[in-house]
Amino acid sequence: MLTHLFYPQKIALLGASRVPGKVGHDIMANLVDGGYTGTIIPVNPAGGELFGHTVLSSLDAYRGAIDLAIIAVPRSEVMTSARECLQKGARTIAVITAGFKETGRDGAMLEQELAELCRRNGARLLGPNCLGLLNTGHSLNGSFAGAMPKAGRIGVFSQSGALCTSILDVARGRDLGLSKLVSIGNKADITEDDLLEYFGNDPDTDVIVGYLENIVAGDNFIKCATEAASKKPVIILKSGTSQAGRRAAASHTGVMAGTDTAYGAAFKRAGVIRADTFESLFDYATALSMQPLPKGNRVLVVTNAGGPGTMAADAIEHSGMTVAELATNTAASLRERLPTAASVANPIDVLGDAPPARYGETIAAAQNDDEVDAIIIILTPQAMTDPAETARTIARTIDGSKPVLVSFMGGREVMPGADELVKAGLPNFPSPERAVAALKAMYDYAVWKARPPRIVTRFKVNRRRADHIITRSRANNVLQLNEVKTKKILDAYGFAIPPGRLVASAEEAVEHARHIGFPLAMKIVSSDIIHKSEVGGVRLNLTTIQQVRDSYDLMMMRIKQRAPEARIDGIYVEHMGDPGIEVILSMTRDPQFGPMLMFGLGGIFVEVLKDVTFHLAPITHEEAIAMLRSTRSYTILEGKRGGRAVDIDNIATGLQRISQLTTDFPEIIEMEINPFIVGEFGTDPVVADARITLAEPPKRSKSYFLKGQEHGI
Repeated sequence: MLTHLFYPQKIALLGASRVPGKVGHDIMANLVDGGYTGTIIPVNPAGGELFGHTVLSSLDAYRGAIDLAIIAVPRSEVMTSARECLQKGARTIAVITAGFKETGRDGAMLEQELAELCRRNGARLLGPNCLGLLNTGHSLNGSFAGAMPKAGRIGVFSQSGALCTSILDVARGRDLGLSKLVSIGNKADITEDDLLEYFGNDPDTDVIVGYLENIVAGDNFIKCATEAASKKPVIILKSGTSQAGRRAAASHTGVMAGTDTAYGAAFKRAGVIRADTFESLFDYATALSMQPLPKGNRVLVVTNAGGPGTMAADAIEHSGMTVAELATNTAASLRERLPTAASVANPIDVLGDAPPARYGETIAAAQNDDEVDAIIIILTPQAMTDPAETARTIARTIDGSKPVLVSFMGGREVMPGADELVKAGLPNFPSPERAVAALKAMYDYAVWKARPPRIVTRFKVNRRRADHIITRSRANNVLQLNEVKTKKILDAYGFAIPPGRLVASAEEAVEHARHIGFPLAMKIVSSDIIHKSEVGGVRLNLTTIQQVRDSYDLMMMRIKQRAPEARIDGIYVEHMGDPGIEVILSMTRDPQFGPMLMFGLGGIFVEVLKDVTFHLAPITHEEAIAMLRSTRSYTILEGKRGGRAVDIDNIATGLQRISQLTTDFPEIIEMEINPFIVGEFGTDPVVADARITLAEPPKRSKSYFLKGQEHGI
């Protein structure tokens, strides 16, 4: 726990300064001005007095123990200061000073030494290179961020100190209250995991907001974030989304699954609400801290102008939520109360001359309608509009049974109403689209909270057979498994594999063609050739012996011309099954979060439209189905575009089997089944082609003995 960080009784400030503008001066000023009632021990070799406190020339002069030490001295003095604080029993040390691992190798080594020092002495370390911390419930402003914010129920942590100051400024502008704010800086010890765990159990925090540039440990982050999100909303803005942090591999998954995709999948698994912009970070926090979660996705819009109402309706449908249909009795009641020209279809247009009471009557009726799960209220400034009284009427009318989000559109004319909304604790957004986006975040979180318990199915498989192939291949330094080996592994894990045989001559191809039966496919087998069709290495729908013989000769000739350096294992002769829809199932192993599964329809849906979805393994059946439904092409699987519906459960099961395989074997760093041919209900899906990439085996170092010492070479 971080009790001594947030609730210290005695704070030592090393580097306290009498010079305004110095970090040590501003922190001291904030401690005093913030109203901290505990003991403050400023330390500076020059001594003297600062804000009515005696400045000690050395911490050794203090007779007693301390809880929290805030160090704001030059980097060269940090280690000495830390030792002094630890000798005085400091349980937590916050190092404001910069110049550590962010500056290079020497700084990183010093940071590691500092962290080890604290760890050996049983103390926690915040930073280094951080802004400090605030706790409004303890009147503690141990930062150089400025004035203490209003007390509230939002807990904040940030990897960027500069962003902390922006967060505080925006919070003041929106009149949002904070419970605590922590700048975690370089995260040498205290990380986002510690803060998620603390805020998740903090009775003073209802909503958790974070800004991250990287995550220290993927598995532990998912664990801590999931536990926190199960209790309260967790909203995180993750920067660094423009660069894929790992190689672009040969498969579709590797090309499309950069580091940011992995973060998105991890957030989805953990129930974290991801904010794409600094603006949305506060939009979501505002809505979630002020309103209840929706029980469904049916949204009613109340507006005094047709255009903004249409904008809201468009945004609702684009978000995947539903424009609600009023119950018959609600619509009838509103027709009696509203002017004849008013529209009682959703959006409800109360007209430009709407007085506050008209808004109140409409909202009251909507709240009592079981067909409505959430309400968005729009007001535009017109000559007869009274924004302030309308805001007060809205506040008096809502009963807290459903989320109500408001968009007072405009500037100076609506400011009196916006101020009243702030006083009433109602979330107000400058545009309907931002209100809808915040409501969608609330709905997605509500769906995640209501999810069924995660039950990961373990299929009965032949793990030993797969292990034999993988171990032998790595021992022989064969890391790109060809189609034949990959299919043997998939067969061991329960996938349906068409009958086939690897051949080394046209005569063998003909012999096995007669045995396997037509129609046939013939494919080149080479670990050096990833995309076989691009070099003329695939022939399909062969129906005669002569076609088989000719195809063998033609393929071998083309491969010699187009890939002369490729090592050829042979040609795979395979029976072609019944036609169906071609999909892609694949996995790429993220260095932080482990196996990341991908699903998409084949052809242009992946190549051009990039209509794919990702999820971290292990995966449940419900999560696999949700993956399929999240794609735009899901309607094709359902047969809603003139086609026949396929067995969707078979695709979900395929994803689960890949999940189990890649979880069982961390040596598999990438795999792809493309295409996975799925037919109608009652038919088995077939693996038409597949490949696996293995990690390099660890290198063994030889050793020799020299003068009794063992040395590795």
